[in-house]
Parts: sequence; C-alpha cells; structure tokens
Amino acid sequence: MIKKIAISVSLFSILFGLHTTSVHAATFSEVKESARVGAAAVLDTTVIQDASIKENISFWGYTNLGIANVEKYLNIREAPSTTGKLIGKIGNLAACEILSTKDGWAYITSGSVTGYVSQEFLFTGADAVLKAVEAVQTVAVVQCDALKVREFPNTDCQVMLTVPSGQELEYVSDEDGWVKVLIDDEEAYVSSEFVAIETKLKTAFTLTELFYGEGVSDVRVDLCEYAKQFLGNPYVWGGISLTKGADCSGFVLSVYKEFGYDLPHSSKSQAGSGTKISASEAKPGDLFFYSKNGSINHVAVYIGNGQVIHASSPKYGIRISNAYYRTPTKVVSILP
Repeated sequence: MIKKIAISVSLFSILFGLHTTSVHAATFSEVKESARVGAAAVLDTTVIQDASIKENISFWGYTNLGIANVEKYLNIREAPSTTGKLIGKIGNLAACEILSTKDGWAYITSGSVTGYVSQEFLFTGADAVLKAVEAVQTVAVVQCDALKVREFPNTDCQVMLTVPSGQELEYVSDEDGWVKVLIDDEEAYVSSEFVAIETKLKTAFTLTELFYGEGVSDVRVDLCEYAKQFLGNPYVWGGISLTKGADCSGFVLSVYKEFGYDLPHSSKSQAGSGTKISASEAKPGDLFFYSKNGSINHVAVYIGNGQVIHASSPKYGIRISNAYYRTPTKVVSILP
C-alpha cells in the first residue's frame, strides 16, 4: 500500500493540475518531484498525517529526519555537553537522522559523523519535512569513470573538462538526451546516458575529514583553518570580502593576504605565482587551478585529505569540495 501525506493545494494544485478546494493526499514521491523540478511545493504542518511519520516513511533516506536550524554551522560533539569534544559540524538546513533525544540533546548521524547536537537547533517532525522541501538540491551524479563536459549539447563541440565517477554536478534541466549542469556557476552539458539525477540534502562533515597530516607547517595549518572560518559565506563575482562576498581568486587573494602574501586578483595570474608542483606533492595551503577549454578560470585552496576550499558559485558560496571534482590543470606551492 502506498503511504501518503497530505499537502495544501495552494501551489501543488497548479503544479499537478488539480482542480479542487480540499486538501489533496499526495504521495511523497510527488513532493520530492516538485522539489526536483524547482517548484516550491507548500506543505501544511497541520495536515501532514501523524501516522505517516510514525510509520517510518523514508524522507530522502531519513526515517526520523532532523534539519539544522542555525545561522551557519551547528557543532556536533562526542558527548551530550557543551564541553564535549568537537567532532564535526553540520550546516544550516543540512539533514541528519535523529537516533535518540534526551535532556535537550539529540544523538544524530549525518554523512560520516555520529554525535550529539543541541536539540534546540533542529527542526524535527513535520517542520523538518517542510524545511527539507525548501532545501533539497537536485544533482547529476556521474556514472562513468571520466565524464566529458561540453559547452553545448552536442558531440561536435569541444570538451571543456572531465569529471570523475561519483562526482555530483549541480542540475539545471534535461534537454533531449543531454543534461544542463552548472560547474562553478558556468553552464555546461553532459550526456544523460552517463549521469543519474538525484535529490539530496546537505550533510555534516567531520573534523577528521579536514585532517592535515604530519610534517605540515604551522603557517599552512593556520591558513587552512583561517579559510575554513568563512565556509558558507557568499560568492560575489569580482569580490574580495571574506564575509560579504568574494569570487574564487578574490577568496584566495584575501586568505593569503592575511598571512602576508600579495597575490593578483585573477586565477590565471595567480597560477603564475609560486612553484609548480604535481598534485601528488600538494600540501595544505597549496593552490589547485582548473581550466575551461584549456584556459585557467578557477582556483581553490588545498586543505588536505583530497579536499579543497573555494568560492564556488552564487548558489553554494564558499564551500569544501573534492580536489578532483574537476581535473586540476595546475598545482602551485607558494607557502614555505
């Protein structure tokens, strides 16, 4: 039997062509589809059937969904106390599975982090479902070893870059055998044959995911920690403000300036600074450069463990990504 939840029809009726003034009991797959196509489907917390929650319907893979309700990041701790060891962070509107609650603390798992957060900063129950519909992201997940990304939806145009298996690309639309995606805010196309379209919610990250390794100088660690303070802050083309907005090279320029290094405000010019090294030699604080059609157009700071931090796009702002989410064109070391 298909489990259903009730949804207010103010916008949903328009979306699915329903002509009724009463509450429509729609399947949750319809709700998820409305989010996937970008419609702001409006759920009414007063009509979500309690039984649906109690019967453990899976909402985007979560049976007891929690959504972080913070300005930026909520601390995840090893023990249910403000003095408990910090083991991870979960961003605003990111999702978690609530395993249990007690004395104002929720024991959660999100991504690869399991620990305690203050229950006060979580949306739960129907409120969590409402927020999840607002926050869900649609991605195209690469299903082949090296996916060719093209500037136009045809095989005659030049390959801009390749991305590895499992990488998630920001989905825009389906276009007759092609999928339009955004890569660092640039429109591009990939064959629909080699991607799977999925809806996902953001999850937490662990502190060990940002592990630096032995033998890394203090200045490199300090620079990376400094850069990570600005996670989630906005992307602004041409900007250099770490708080009000920066583009990719502006972010790098401002982070490095804090440590006494003056870099130009252009990823292509920054690629001419320092010493060229191989990606395998990279240490935290080194710079990864990426290209479009053979010309460098993006830069990120390597933070260790195969990850970079960068000002990605207006949608995602300053974020952490896999260092090989695009094939690096050049890696440069500037720090001692």
